[in-house]
Amino acid sequence: MSKSIKLTKDPIWYLLRRVTIPASTGSLFQTFYNLVDTWFAGKISAEAIGAIAKSFPIYFVIVAVGVGISAATNACIGNLLGEKKAKKASLLIAQSVVFAVTISIIVTLIGLNSSNFLLSILGSNEQSISLTREYLDIIFYGTCIVLIQTSLNGTLNAQGDTRSYRNVLIFSFFLNIFLNPLFIWGYGIVPAFGISGLAIATVISQLIGALYLLYKVNSCKLKKYLKIKCFIPKISLIKELLEQSLPIMFSMLLIGVGIFNVLYFIGQFGELAAAGYGAALRIEQVFLLPVIGLNTAVLSIGGQNFGAKNFDRIRELYKKALLFGSSFMICAGLIIFFNAEYFVSLFTDNTEVIKRGVVYLQIAALIGPIYPVFFITTAVFQALKKPIYSLYLSILRLTAFPFLCLWYVINIRGGDYEDIFYTIMATNWIMGFAVLVFIGYFLNNVFKQNKKLFIS
Repeated sequence: MSKSIKLTKDPIWYLLRRVTIPASTGSLFQTFYNLVDTWFAGKISAEAIGAIAKSFPIYFVIVAVGVGISAATNACIGNLLGEKKAKKASLLIAQSVVFAVTISIIVTLIGLNSSNFLLSILGSNEQSISLTREYLDIIFYGTCIVLIQTSLNGTLNAQGDTRSYRNVLIFSFFLNIFLNPLFIWGYGIVPAFGISGLAIATVISQLIGALYLLYKVNSCKLKKYLKIKCFIPKISLIKELLEQSLPIMFSMLLIGVGIFNVLYFIGQFGELAAAGYGAALRIEQVFLLPVIGLNTAVLSIGGQNFGAKNFDRIRELYKKALLFGSSFMICAGLIIFFNAEYFVSLFTDNTEVIKRGVVYLQIAALIGPIYPVFFITTAVFQALKKPIYSLYLSILRLTAFPFLCLWYVINIRGGDYEDIFYTIMATNWIMGFAVLVFIGYFLNNVFKQNKKLFIS
């Protein structure tokens, strides 16, 4: 990131553009990466697409923990930089890596020993479980690499650098196009690994990305105070990271639980329904990328401004980020709605899978404009070092409220496949308006002020 960028002084629209665009571009290639995996899985079989879809809420454990570590590192270091405490910020870089390695061991053990049980709940038979485990086990063995990478990325984001991770994701995307067919079908001395080849390619790409981010952290300004002794575990700092990351981890895990819940109800309509939903979910993620980029930008900008006590800038940041995110999702929704069949057919020619995927995509297009409320509000909670509120929001929006509604609609009212998604649409819009009412009171409470958020 250019040295001229000043997260506590530059105009908010300028900062949103400078931080969001690289983050969104990186996320775009991350999603393209996932789309490539889904496309290659489709070349193996329709069952392989279903296996990838069902692996997602379990694999999401790694994603959730990684996001927690990255966000906690970003918030803690960002606040310290806002307070002009560079030495402690450098110490936190090392402690974050130590924390990531420790947590990775726990996640790997949990993942390897719980996959069979979780997949059986989703309705997978023995053959389907075996196929999914071929992919999942290798992914879990690479957990340490992923979490170190997210720790390093959090350090760079706290300084306004979202370009380095963007570069990692772009490189990984192109590398994946080469590695996937190589390890799936084999070539020369490389044997054919089938669906396991998708996971092997992923682990190799993540390792190269982690090495690049390590180089970038080693080249940043905070390197001046980063010594070998900084890696000696400091209980107080690890505790701080744990307190900040745990609510975020659980909040993210609840996204996985939410997807798990949806798949539980979709499972009543067969394996091809799950495959259609899984393919459509990948498409939806592409259009959510700018919103994900906004989440990173709001966390980075908000963290430093909170440390510097620039409270009015945080209010301005929230409103402008929300305006941009919702406007974009309205436009994206139109594209998704009218091209749903084309998008899903890119991954499979199975008519039943396409039909099921189109149903979800068209309803998802109607949910889109409210999504930025959740992403941006969550980033504000994290930037203000109040991540527990992210957890409360996730419990209500992703698990308790929708599960009860889905249980009533499907099991009591006998709803059809599409009723699953209409129910999700209703719960999201209700929760979105509730959050918009709450956030004004929340900011006044934290800032000890009495100001209207949406009324000048």
